[in-house]
Amino acid sequence: MAGKKSRDLAPHELFRRIDAQAIPRDYRDKQAIFTQGDKADAMFYIQNGNVKLTIASNGGKKAVIAILRQGDFFGEGCLVRQSMRISSATAIQPSRIARVKRVTIVRLIHEDPAFAKLFISHLLSRIERIEEDFVDQIFSFSERRLARILLALASFGLQSKQEPAILKVSQETLAEMVGTTRSRVSYFMNRFRKMGLIHYNGGLQVHRKMLTFLLHD
Repeated sequence: MAGKKSRDLAPHELFRRIDAQAIPRDYRDKQAIFTQGDKADAMFYIQNGNVKLTIASNGGKKAVIAILRQGDFFGEGCLVRQSMRISSATAIQPSRIARVKRVTIVRLIHEDPAFAKLFISHLLSRIERIEEDFVDQIFSFSERRLARILLALASFGLQSKQEPAILKVSQETLAEMVGTTRSRVSYFMNRFRKMGLIHYNGGLQVHRKMLTFLLHD
């Protein structure tokens, strides 16, 4: 348990150490942060909002490989010399993202053993989450995948939040992340609303009861 707690705190501590050298920028909903095939020369940190990582095949098919939330780093592939982005990163809702140059990260890894340890811990946590997401896509029904995505976007499970999280994400975007149709997402969202798991009031509010639903459904 202690190890897991330290991994959850790692991104916040990592950003604290590089905050002065990060360049923040505000992104609109559906605005690209980087595109598959771009030169990878920086990492990013989500100060506020959510980001999806997608990958496209040569035939044009797209798949969502990760949903990222406030406090997450992404773009670690830049640490490989002369690397290219293997996925695209897009803001899911209005988000504030900080950019940190590759050279800054590399220097800190070499000069600061504590930073390097935190960074490795962060990478292990990210790998674990992505593995869980893939297992969920393979074995879970669309409704459960949607519930998990809403919880991830609301950051429940990461923090002991009591108040509803307000999201601004379209059903079209949710359908893409779940891997189903917009009509199916609409059906599930209406069901969640009737169960008191979500509410619409100037945005989508996800209630903590969604976690109980997912654990016991």
